[in-house]
Amino acid sequence: MAACVAALGLALGVGQALAKEVRVYNWSDYIDDQILKDFEAETGIKVVYDVFDSNEILETKLLTGKTGYDVVVPSATFLSRQIKAGVFQKLDKSKLPNLSNAWPEIYQRIAKYDPDNAYSINYMWGTTGIGYNVAKIKKAFPDAPLDSWKLVYDPENLKKLKGCGVMFLDSPEDLMPSVLVYLGMSPDWSNVKNVEKAAEHLAKLKPYITKFHSSEYINALANGNICVTVGYSGDILQAKSRAEEAGKGVEVAYSIPNEGAQLWFDQMAIPADAPNLEEAYAFLNYMLKPEVAAKASNFVQYANGNLKSQEFLDKEVKDNPEVYPSPEVFAKLYTMPTIEDSKIQRALTRAWTKAKSGR
Repeated sequence: MAACVAALGLALGVGQALAKEVRVYNWSDYIDDQILKDFEAETGIKVVYDVFDSNEILETKLLTGKTGYDVVVPSATFLSRQIKAGVFQKLDKSKLPNLSNAWPEIYQRIAKYDPDNAYSINYMWGTTGIGYNVAKIKKAFPDAPLDSWKLVYDPENLKKLKGCGVMFLDSPEDLMPSVLVYLGMSPDWSNVKNVEKAAEHLAKLKPYITKFHSSEYINALANGNICVTVGYSGDILQAKSRAEEAGKGVEVAYSIPNEGAQLWFDQMAIPADAPNLEEAYAFLNYMLKPEVAAKASNFVQYANGNLKSQEFLDKEVKDNPEVYPSPEVFAKLYTMPTIEDSKIQRALTRAWTKAKSGR
C-alpha cells in the first residue's frame, strides 16, 4: 500500500510539474532550442514559445492588453515608452539572484531607457550594419565601399547591386537613423524635417530594393539569393554560419560602417498581466546564468549583458570584433532616444510609408 501511495504521489508531482508553464514571446531566430529543453528538464516548467519579427507587432499586443505572455523581449527604445504606458511589472529583484552576473557598463547604458533597470534584464545587444555576399559584391561592384553607408544609400551604388538582390530591415526605428547619418544629420528624432528628408532619400532607393523584411534576409543571404542587406549584426553572422554549414561556396561578411552605427539592446520584461508570474521569474533567473547566457550568445552570435558569461563564450564569438566591437569602434556607436513626441511618431510613420512605396 505504501508503495502504491508513493507511486501515486510521484505521478501527481510529475503531473503538477507538467501543468506549470511559462509563455515567452521573442524575436525569430533568436534562441538555441536546447536552452528551452534544458530549462524544462531542470525546472519542470513547460515553455510555450512564440516569435515575432518587429517591435511594432509586439507593441500592438502589449498596448491592447491580455497578451497571455509571461516574458516578452522588446528593444530598449520601445521598452521605454511601454514602461510609461504601464504594460510591464516592476521586477522583484530578490527573485533574480543571478542578476549579480550583470555587466555594469551595459546596464548603465540601458538605464537611459529603463531607469534603475527596474523593469527589465538584458537579453542581447548588437549593432545595425551591412551584410553582404563577398563574391557577388565583387562581381557587381569591384571597388564597392564596403565599410561605408555609401554602399547601400548612394543611389548610383545601390543601382549596381539591384541585379543581385537587396533587402533592408522593415523597421523605421532601426533603418532611418543610419540614413540620417549617411545624409550628415544627427541620428535622433529631434527634427521632423530631417526625418522627412531621410524618407525622401530612402524613397529614391526603392526601385533598387528587392524587399523590406526584418528576418527573411538571414536565409536569403545565406542561400546566395541576395548580395547585400542592412540588418542586425547577429542575424548576418547567423547567415554567415548557415552559409558555411551548407558548403555551397557562399561567403557572407558583416561591416560596421565607419560613419558609425546604431547600438541597440533587446530586453526581457514581464507584462503587467502575466498569467504565470513565478514561472516568469524562474525563466528570467535561468537566462541570467552565465553558462546559459553564453550558450545563447554562441548560438545567435550577439553580445549579451552578462559579464560572467564571458568565460563560457566560444572563442570565435568572444574575440569577434563584429560581435564585441573594439573600444575604437564602440566609441562610434550611437544609441537612439525613445520617441516621446506624437508629432515625431506620426512623421516617422508617414515618412516610412512614403519610403517603402517609393513615392
